[in-house]
Amino acid sequence: MFKNLEVGKQLAKSEFDELELTLREQLQLAQRQAREQDIPIIVIVAGAEGAGKGSLVHKINEWMDPRHIETLAFWDHSDEEESRPWLWRFWRRLPRGGRITVFDRSWYGRVLVERIEGLATTEEWRRAYSEINEFEEQLTHSGTLLMKFWIHITKDEQHRRFKEREQTPHKEWKLTEEDWRNREKWEEYEHAINDIVERTSTRSAPWTLIEG
Repeated sequence: MFKNLEVGKQLAKSEFDELELTLREQLQLAQRQAREQDIPIIVIVAGAEGAGKGSLVHKINEWMDPRHIETLAFWDHSDEEESRPWLWRFWRRLPRGGRITVFDRSWYGRVLVERIEGLATTEEWRRAYSEINEFEEQLTHSGTLLMKFWIHITKDEQHRRFKEREQTPHKEWKLTEEDWRNREKWEEYEHAINDIVERTSTRSAPWTLIEG
């Protein structure tokens, strides 16, 4: 999906199984240290539908202390949110010191879904890149640890996973007509995602790209 993106960093399951306990312990230690130092943490999990965002969010809550983690997903705007600056809905849900907030849907919707689906004007989404960078700079300068992960899959792999969901009763609910419709705009989303990584991966808030 990304231009000139080299993926292929894989870990054999046997290797992962050997490292799993150590990784869990390291994450739990890091979480305790952040709580002791009163550091707020924001984790943004993004990617195409079917990439594995939900599985990653679940793993975060499973491996770490879920009592101090909040997971948020933003969908339609409320009337109150519509009447305020667009970033307000995110400002008001930022974590306090020692807490972790995982954004399954975040402010990047302005330059992705809202851009492609015409929910934001061209002027609004083009202006949003600088607004996002300023927003994230304020967060990191105030002591927030901000981590942004994009999970990458190919169009063919997404199709395979969609078909698998269709045939799996306990996963079928995850697949909607909108998901199939969005595949028709894959190239538009691809271009928008490249813009996001190119224009909002900054020194203080870089994107980490993960092969899904």
